[in-house]
Amino acid sequence: MQILRFCLTSIIDVVKFINSYFKTFVFLFIVLWIFLSNSDSSGSLNSLANLERIDLKGEITDVSKVLEKIIDAKNNVNIKGVLFVIDSPGGAFAPSMELALAIKDLRKEKPVVVYASGTMASGSYLSGVGANLILANPASFIGSIGVIMQGADLSELAKKLGVKEQSIKAGAFKEAGTFTRAWSEEERRYLQNLINQSYELFTNFVAQERNLKLEDKEKWANARVFLSFEAKELGLIDELSNYENAKKQLENLAKVKNPIWKKEEVNVWDKILNRLSEQGVKMFSSILTQFYSTQKFQVL
Repeated sequence: MQILRFCLTSIIDVVKFINSYFKTFVFLFIVLWIFLSNSDSSGSLNSLANLERIDLKGEITDVSKVLEKIIDAKNNVNIKGVLFVIDSPGGAFAPSMELALAIKDLRKEKPVVVYASGTMASGSYLSGVGANLILANPASFIGSIGVIMQGADLSELAKKLGVKEQSIKAGAFKEAGTFTRAWSEEERRYLQNLINQSYELFTNFVAQERNLKLEDKEKWANARVFLSFEAKELGLIDELSNYENAKKQLENLAKVKNPIWKKEEVNVWDKILNRLSEQGVKMFSSILTQFYSTQKFQVL
């Protein structure tokens, strides 16, 4: 009963506090809205923007948003050049190739500079390899040009658990890659051939875009990861750089005398809700801390 009474008292006190300061909350909300509305000039500035930064971060799976930005930049006549900033370990082959083809198409319309800010490896290297220039942070990891397919054999575990697999299929290789049993030799040959073809497509694309010799691909395309200085020696990147220099390089390539970079557009209401949420959590936490510090607890 004491615990229930304490909880009810706590809730009532909190509600009383909010009710007492309701007008204050409303006033702060209005001030915050006016402030953000006045300070959010990205919309007007973006109408004058002539350069754009597009980021590729994290594992490559769904690239629809990045792809949309690339296509929009290509079709925007005001944008004279794009800085493609990459920090990604790679990911799925097909979406990586989708980005690579989009960057290649973008380069036909306007200059593209890639800046490897952290990792540009595997699928993310493929994604940006078609740019006019590839610059990299000296501490970046570059390369990992290779293709892998992995799978588990859970048949022994299934036996211990008493689980039996059953399936209905049409097509000899429909179950190739299954994890319910060990792969047959015929399946392994089929999957290996699929991986070999993917690897050939990957290396041919890189060799063409970077003007590298395929006969030397054991040096640059054996799935090794290189630090930037070695990647430069192998021809995988053009220069070691920092972010500011990468921006300058693009400005020069785009021949922009008065560079205006497009800003990320953020909805004003999203900003307000985020700010209110952050402040609300802090305020509520402060109220509870002050309230509980005045109470005496009894363990029943």
